Amino acid sequence: MGKRDALTKTLATAGALLAWFPIAATIVVAIAGSVASRAFQFDCLMPAELFPAALAGGGLLYWAAWRARVRRGFIGWGLGAMLVLLFGGQALAIATGLASGEAEPAGWRWALVLSSLAACTLALVVVGAAGLLLVRDLFQQARNGGAPLPSN
Repeated sequence: MGKRDALTKTLATAGALLAWFPIAATIVVAIAGSVASRAFQFDCLMPAELFPAALAGGGLLYWAAWRARVRRGFIGWGLGAMLVLLFGGQALAIATGLASGEAEPAGWRWALVLSSLAACTLALVVVGAAGLLLVRDLFQQARNGGAPLPSN
């Protein structure tokens, strides 16, 4: 049975907030920009630009999951996928000449790099969702009078 103390709950809550921050900020900025310009505005690179917050949140979530001994798989694999996909996408951008400006942002090169960033964002959503489930499990278990947490 894992630890379900205040530290674990604080780690999970802070981790979930940080993990969802890049997604929430992207949506808020898109709505505000769209309203201000009266045209649809969306920065698909924003989650990658805010990756340090997502990485910190994922790290806190994994620490909390490790302490609670629950949901380590989703959080760990999602965090690993985020890292591989983001840095892999950057390596692809460098290798294809998109990063230096040698190649135009169009065609298969652009689609490949954007697909990597989209998959990284999807992995971030998985980590964030697992973090919300972890927070729910930790607080719900306390209300249930000590009933065991679900396993991975």
